[in-house]
Amino acid sequence: MDEYDVDAALQQALDRFTLLADVSSALAATIDAREGLRRVCRMLAQRMGDWCAIDVLTERDEIDRVCATHRGPVLLHGEESEAPLPKPPPDATGPLARVLRGAGPFVLAAAEVRPRERMHGWDLGQARIFEQLDVHSAITAPLRARREVLGALTIARWGSRPALSEDDLMLVEDLSHRVGLAIDNARLHRQTEHIAERLQRSLLPPLPGAGPLRMAARYAPSQATAQVGGDWYDSFVLPDGDTAVIIGDVAGHDLQSTVEMSQLRNMLRGIACDRQEPPGVILRRLDLALHTLYPEFTATCVYALVQGPESGPWQLNHASAGHPPPLLVTRDGDTRYLQDARGMLLGVDPERTRPSASEPLPAHSTLLLYTDGLVERRRESIDHGLTRLRQHAAALARHTPDSFCDELLTGLAPTPTDDVALLAVRVPEPTSTPGAVHAGTRGRRSANDRRGHEPVAGRTGADGLSAGRTGRGGR
Repeated sequence: MDEYDVDAALQQALDRFTLLADVSSALAATIDAREGLRRVCRMLAQRMGDWCAIDVLTERDEIDRVCATHRGPVLLHGEESEAPLPKPPPDATGPLARVLRGAGPFVLAAAEVRPRERMHGWDLGQARIFEQLDVHSAITAPLRARREVLGALTIARWGSRPALSEDDLMLVEDLSHRVGLAIDNARLHRQTEHIAERLQRSLLPPLPGAGPLRMAARYAPSQATAQVGGDWYDSFVLPDGDTAVIIGDVAGHDLQSTVEMSQLRNMLRGIACDRQEPPGVILRRLDLALHTLYPEFTATCVYALVQGPESGPWQLNHASAGHPPPLLVTRDGDTRYLQDARGMLLGVDPERTRPSASEPLPAHSTLLLYTDGLVERRRESIDHGLTRLRQHAAALARHTPDSFCDELLTGLAPTPTDDVALLAVRVPEPTSTPGAVHAGTRGRRSANDRRGHEPVAGRTGADGLSAGRTGRGGR
């Protein structure tokens, strides 16, 4: 081998090594798996072949052509398809069909990539594209991970470029292996997200569905991590007829914080139902219990009681442990943060006395409890987020509680980087019907009367190659 041949071989090896490195970087540079595959497809069409396609088997046993591209600005008819294709039937014998069944990789000469008279209809689509491009050679290879075929990678050449050959097969196999691992990792990540979100949602309780108050709640998981968190909301009717409304956030963003959240919520429920004392006193008792049982536990919380007879007027008795203040929105769109009765977060100083505060709740006003994921942004003052929330909430003052929560999430946290929990309480119009049955010293209705009201249904979102939101209001 002369010096020229050695230099050419070294350059070819360097080019192949560089291509592998660039493909790996393209796959790792984005959390959007489809965008990563498109980048790789465009790269391979420019640097290794003249045409490239990546086909992925979906969970519904369909073929999703994620990307197909060639040199030149014009997209060929049939090159990309938005609708998934069915899996190849048993009598489809083209190279793509065989690879999707687990065969290959294959090096294809011109005679093997052009349409033939007796070719099955399923095979004709790609063969016709090759005919339009005048392809003279191609390699198609399965995308595998954990011994499972996930799809196919196809690279083709035309014109004066040298034909793809057995010498290129090892490189294409390496490329397909990396692409297959990227697809598999994206699917595992999505499955983990769904499992974590289902666990989180299973710990969120149904809201009271009876009585004059109307409620809605939403939980939106972080889009930046597959782990569960400690955000939660709760509401229940106490034995004396007051309605407890609660929002909280446990420090951390992992399974442990979710377990601690569940423990905190259950302790607070037990203490509140047993003692029925002012919110500040209840939070202090909760803090003492946490300090005894979980000394390294920290969390924020708002505990509030909505009080009043069925005919009104209504008032809010509340206390906060290091949590963002509740927002009160009147029917006319006036907004005010309830800043009184603030205290330090739970788990810091359980001996400190915690104050309570009372606020009148105007008719048809909306009380909003929320976690910091709704208002906090990186490199931005929290005051900007609180102002933004007031502006959005004011415009939604006359929306139903469900629409109120949905629009806030859409406007303020469409793709949250932290978990978000919301709880909205709508105060009814006053009534002048004095004949209702009352219970307790504050004139709440009896349990039998409360059973007659229909719950307000929440909304359940969907997920997609993304996580949605679930409303659990008023079950």
